Amino acid sequence: MGDVAQVVYGTVVGEYHRLNSQRMVTLTANVLGDDLGRISNQIDKAIISLGTPPKGVKIMVRGQIAPMRQTLTNLGVGLLIAVLVIYLLLSANFQSLRLAFVVLSTVPAVACGVLLTLLLTGTTLNIQSFMGAIMAIGVAVANAILLITFAEEYRRDGNSALEAAIHGARTRLRPILMTSMAMISGMIPMALGIGQGGQQTAPLGRAVIGGLLFATAATLLVLPLVFSIIQAKAGTTSPSLDPDDPRSAFSRAASASAQPSGGEQ
Repeated sequence: MGDVAQVVYGTVVGEYHRLNSQRMVTLTANVLGDDLGRISNQIDKAIISLGTPPKGVKIMVRGQIAPMRQTLTNLGVGLLIAVLVIYLLLSANFQSLRLAFVVLSTVPAVACGVLLTLLLTGTTLNIQSFMGAIMAIGVAVANAILLITFAEEYRRDGNSALEAAIHGARTRLRPILMTSMAMISGMIPMALGIGQGGQQTAPLGRAVIGGLLFATAATLLVLPLVFSIIQAKAGTTSPSLDPDDPRSAFSRAASASAQPSGGEQ
């Protein structure tokens, strides 16, 4: 061997990785003890700090980061679409855009409660906590509809908007508290994360508890105030075109009373 070659120590690539026939170099790191969202942000910063890659070299981030971002984006878009659909349905139900806005005024309280609870418990905003926020919004909107329905009926009977708001909050206090407390009590074991795999579903319970605590307070204290301000100068005539609606200007009863009697010319 010494006559034809020179033997020295060296290093060579022991294994080649290819993706779609393209050679690639895989870089991995230990991310134990940190969440995937924070890791993805650190990876983005590290890639930016490298500057422009050489010609013919591309940097690709693989694994669960891309599905995670797509899922969170879809959940956010779905939540916005759900709120918009709820607003349109409430507008059709109450026949008023203002009353639909009053009902949805509890949604910011849910968001504040969810974010504050996640911050205090050291929980990240993930898929489970997103689902918990959606559940809390659903219960909060249902409680708000219950209160506004009774308040609006009381106002149309000839009472002021402030009196109607107080009446709605007073008469619906117990059903709203029962619904919220039952939901919160049922989520406490999940929020504690007790048992095997409990930490995976704990964000859902924490998000529901925090969102409902803030939403219940907002429904009973803030929502009547918003209703009294927005409906202070609202009329009692229904905008409906349904002739069977007694409050509508186009009802059969109103039309009959407006027609002259048989003796008049």
